[in-house]
Amino acid sequence: MTEKFLWFEGIPFPSVDYSPELLREVQESFLIKDEDVLLLTFPKSGVILKEEQREKRREEEKKNDTGRPSFGTNWLIETVCLIYSKGDPKWVQSEPIWDRSPWVETKHGYELLKEKEGPRLISSHLPIQLFPKSFFKSKAKVIYLVRNPRDVFVSGYFFWKSAKFVKRPQSLEQYFEWFIQGNVPFGSWFDHIRGWMSMRDKENFLVLSYEEMKWDTRSTVEKICQFLGKKLEPEELNSVLKNNSFQVMKENNMSNFSLLKGQYLEENGLLLRKGVTGDWKNYFTVAQAEIFDKLFQEKMADLPQELFAWE
Repeated sequence: MTEKFLWFEGIPFPSVDYSPELLREVQESFLIKDEDVLLLTFPKSGVILKEEQREKRREEEKKNDTGRPSFGTNWLIETVCLIYSKGDPKWVQSEPIWDRSPWVETKHGYELLKEKEGPRLISSHLPIQLFPKSFFKSKAKVIYLVRNPRDVFVSGYFFWKSAKFVKRPQSLEQYFEWFIQGNVPFGSWFDHIRGWMSMRDKENFLVLSYEEMKWDTRSTVEKICQFLGKKLEPEELNSVLKNNSFQVMKENNMSNFSLLKGQYLEENGLLLRKGVTGDWKNYFTVAQAEIFDKLFQEKMADLPQELFAWE
């Protein structure tokens, strides 16, 4: 594996399982079907904490733990899979999460999706300008999950510094510079959000926030069901909520990424963790917070601020 970025159309990508040829083919040729459901996020997979970091924050997490995972993308995938199976956990226990809702921009996911028949769940971190063009003429439904970019920054730093397939940041300060410049995997958070938020008034586009999903999981699951036209009986909804909890996902080898440990990520990394919203306050300096706030106001001022109700 090579610890560097692959650049395509000015956007940095991981160097493994991606290629310029594939990304171009996905954009130009991949056919999105009307019955597909797309799960889109800017990458913010759960923080990988080494033992000394976990020890430092154990007491805080005990006080704030809600029993819900902090890895928003994969939590959303798991939840939608459980909605599709009406709360029956057999599917999520028998097939890896990356095969249930493949990442269209990866070699593995692209090949799987080309062969899948019927309605497909499709995951992606792609910015809107690189997304399959066929989507914009389809009726496919999109769920777009957003999260406080300050927490995205912290999660991204710990994740990417332990990954074996990207250019690794050497310090939090270095990653801060990368993040505000958009030189992180999949590009600028601000551009990603601005691009996809142009779709927010479409009836086939649902915006969710990670914070909302964490604070009131039941209501969020009900909102997803309504959007997808899926009706769950009370006991089925309860089963979804039981089986998408952190503890259950942590113990499920099809969802906890233990199958990839040591292959793409450091052996001593923790792939899933319990987290808290607002965790960025433990890492940002006053100067960084001021720089970030100013940049956020400049970049996002013309978007409805209710989209960004983090606290």
